[in-house]
Amino acid sequence: YKLSFNDFVIKASAMAMRKVPEVNSTWNEKSIRRFKNVDINVAVNSDLGLFTPILPGTDNLGLADISTAVRSLADKAKDGKLSSDELKIGTFTISNLGMFGIKNFAAVINPPQACILAVGGIEKRVVVDGEGFKTSSFMSCTLSCDHRVVDGALGATWLKEFKSRMEDPITLLL
Repeated sequence: YKLSFNDFVIKASAMAMRKVPEVNSTWNEKSIRRFKNVDINVAVNSDLGLFTPILPGTDNLGLADISTAVRSLADKAKDGKLSSDELKIGTFTISNLGMFGIKNFAAVINPPQACILAVGGIEKRVVVDGEGFKTSSFMSCTLSCDHRVVDGALGATWLKEFKSRMEDPITLLL
């Protein structure tokens, strides 16, 4: 069974949403609505266009379940067979262009959601290691936020939690 890097990004995002629940919200013209459920939309490209199918209850799914669900949704998107339930708007969206060689980008928020995470590619960089050097892998992520709901400080708090999960992936199994 092979997990993709994106599966880890989705799981880390869901866990960060649980730790920083204020981000798991939408704007409703006059008020903020916070959700208990974490339902993440994942951007999927196909010959028919870009779709953002939903993974309901993402925070309750394991990595293998996420992987299976995303592969199924991607196949359905390519075949034009996504149902209206699979195209519902969730509470957060992830768009990953890393596989296209894109280092970083800013994604546009899907209203009424408060945030979208733009995921760039992984690159090796030389870093100082004690008195020597080594190569390490780095990934660029950009969180776009609707500041009526999630201001910069709150967005940074969420990114810090997301980053800590990605840097210690064993926490994604707990």
